[in-house]
Amino acid sequence: MKAQWEYRAVLAVDIEKSSGRGNVALVRNRETLRALLREAFVRSGLDWDACVREDLGDGLRVTAPAGTRKASLVHPLVHELAALLRDHNDRTREQSTRIRVRTALHAGEVCLMPAGPVVGAPLEALARLLDAPPARKALAGAPQTVPVSLLMSQHFYDETVRHGYDGVDPAAFHRVSFTLKEFTADAWLHTPGWTPPREPKAPAGKAATRKRDRAQGGSKQVSRASGNGVVYATQNGDMHIRVDKGPRKGSWDGS
Repeated sequence: MKAQWEYRAVLAVDIEKSSGRGNVALVRNRETLRALLREAFVRSGLDWDACVREDLGDGLRVTAPAGTRKASLVHPLVHELAALLRDHNDRTREQSTRIRVRTALHAGEVCLMPAGPVVGAPLEALARLLDAPPARKALAGAPQTVPVSLLMSQHFYDETVRHGYDGVDPAAFHRVSFTLKEFTADAWLHTPGWTPPREPKAPAGKAATRKRDRAQGGSKQVSRASGNGVVYATQNGDMHIRVDKGPRKGSWDGS
């Protein structure tokens, strides 16, 4: 089998705060997550065995089979996973084996290697989505009863959520922007069962003023000088001085 390039949907899942729980809990939680994710696939009518599954240490990366309907990875898959994790956490008595996860979704042209691994730029983007600060912040700030945060690429959102397919509510998603390492992107955040508070937006007028000032290299200062003049100074820029003529020629103070 030769390496082949195909358009595929890719999913990544990572356990929140997995370090520091000890090796026994780590191994148990990895096994639990794999079992619950597999069950979520089965409940969603998706072929788990046809997926390419790769270990991320405290999570998994799953490349869906060719032809998988991308919207099904949002609903019912992510919602089924959230329900299964919620049931698991309700049953477990040990804090170390309670599981909450960050998930990320993207799609693009990837290379399926003969030995099994999948490579390509879409997987690099997926890794940044999984580690993005907005996803971490949303899950950390959510009630403990909320076990999943989902961050998807703009491309994935455009082809799934925005259409309002059955079970997918566009109003439950909101746009975020982030920069991580060399990667900067807009993405869409969803926390099933909870709506995180939105970041306050600056008034349009003030935002436009700040943007213009930054473009000019600094903020403009206006000072009045004696002699009926006005001094306009721009930080890190040129200084422009306008002197208004007084009522009588040769008189600096107008007296």
